[in-house]
Amino acid sequence: MSSTVRKLIQKKFKIRGYTLKIDALDQILSFTNRFLGAEDEALDLLLDHLQSQSQKLGVRSSILDKEPVSRAITALLEADDAVDEDFIANGAVSSSTSAIRVIDAFLIPKFRYDPIKKQFHEHTGGLHIHGDASAKAALYKDRFLLLYQRVLRDSHFSKPAFHTEMSHYGSCEIAPIQSLVGQMGRRWVMGVISQLEDGHFYLEDLTASVEIDLSKAKVTTGFLSENTIVVAEGEMLVNGIYQVITCGFPPLEERDKSLKSLAQHDFFGGGTLTKEETLRLAELEKRSLNDMFVILSDIWVDSEEAMGKLETVLDGFESQEVVPSLFVFMGNFCSHPCNLSFHSFSSLRSQFGKLGQMIGAHERLKEHSRFMFIPGPEDAGPSTVLPRCPLPKYLTEELQKHIPNAIFASNPCRVKFYTQEIVFFRHDLLYRMRRSCLMPPSTEETDDPFEHLVATITHQSHLCPLPLIVQPIIWNYDHCLHLYPSPHTIVLGDRSEQKAFKYTGITCFNPGSFSNDSTFVAYRPCTQEVELSAL
Repeated sequence: MSSTVRKLIQKKFKIRGYTLKIDALDQILSFTNRFLGAEDEALDLLLDHLQSQSQKLGVRSSILDKEPVSRAITALLEADDAVDEDFIANGAVSSSTSAIRVIDAFLIPKFRYDPIKKQFHEHTGGLHIHGDASAKAALYKDRFLLLYQRVLRDSHFSKPAFHTEMSHYGSCEIAPIQSLVGQMGRRWVMGVISQLEDGHFYLEDLTASVEIDLSKAKVTTGFLSENTIVVAEGEMLVNGIYQVITCGFPPLEERDKSLKSLAQHDFFGGGTLTKEETLRLAELEKRSLNDMFVILSDIWVDSEEAMGKLETVLDGFESQEVVPSLFVFMGNFCSHPCNLSFHSFSSLRSQFGKLGQMIGAHERLKEHSRFMFIPGPEDAGPSTVLPRCPLPKYLTEELQKHIPNAIFASNPCRVKFYTQEIVFFRHDLLYRMRRSCLMPPSTEETDDPFEHLVATITHQSHLCPLPLIVQPIIWNYDHCLHLYPSPHTIVLGDRSEQKAFKYTGITCFNPGSFSNDSTFVAYRPCTQEVELSAL
């Protein structure tokens, strides 16, 4: 029995990126012996506590000795000695909060597709914030190959095995752009739309580029803009321009089908799990019917009106029989942009402290809920480039004194809740995508702009497929914005109207602007139920 538990401990800590020294392993073994039959849950709780303490202290060592483990175990036993199987089976709040894992964008593993071996391999070594020119080229190449390998598995675009009349029926084999030279008739190609000359748009793949004419193109759902990757049908004209007849985004792929092709690679960053562990988590997830996430965007701490409305929301949830597991506060956190002309950082710091006092005054929420803060596009930070690092510690120190377990996440960030994969992104994306759109999207399926936005980011498998000149992205960290395999839920914090939309099994919603419209969302991850709420 002892050897089985010892292997379980080593496996779980390895998944989270830790290596244990012998004395630390013995300490954890004695800790798990207190919870016979519930060793898994006890270890999850211990790991969550160790990770939160590491983030607070800024310690990133992956080798654990006896001292930090002893501190964590002592703190857990003093705080709550009721981590047992019955406690978790009853769906208590503490079990659900320990099931929530927040993944920082800058810690997401990077994978690249090898078109020769037809498999992904993980990038090893460090990633520099300031990449060289090759990093920018790799950004576009990685985006293209990610979608290209997905398209090749689609039955409509795969190469027929036998050249018969039956095999050609409905087949649209993708041709390299280089092969268009001297060819007549219609061809299907795939490439990224780029503007190599002012007013002249081109389609590029890994072999060549060709100027395109979109004047007669029939487009599908979604915003077609520069930098988006499209599949197009057309023919070469005498002047060397590719006349596009039909143009759309690469087809989506079911999540399960994507996972089968990944050979157990952890694209999400939440760790790889065995079948048995996945089934166990799925069972626990089914019992978590009462778990709820409350998401609010645009929490202006410098606005008395906004803080008054937020207090009303907190009062309402404080009086509920079961309090939410997680509150997600998304920026902007100030009614004025925190740019070079902003000089009230000390005042903003004290206002964050008042927010912490307000939350701390709600005892049940403070004890049983977790609070996560995601910066907005106009919040304080080193730059407006994506992904954004968490809010500066200078601003949040006062708040953290009142809410020690507050989580300050990157933008975007990812949350793993049992088996659910949830992506949070705060950006005024809808306005920018509409401004950058090359031609009006098709209204055959929908005329709702939010639904067009959801179709765009899911088909592109990217949170922000805008031109880099419109929205800069750290070249070496572009993979942090990838949406592959498709997550279960995407939360798009946008100042536009509150919306919810389920697209090909992916739940997408915008909580709206709380300070402007008094809107927010209550989300139940177990059933993927979205409650659009407002004061």
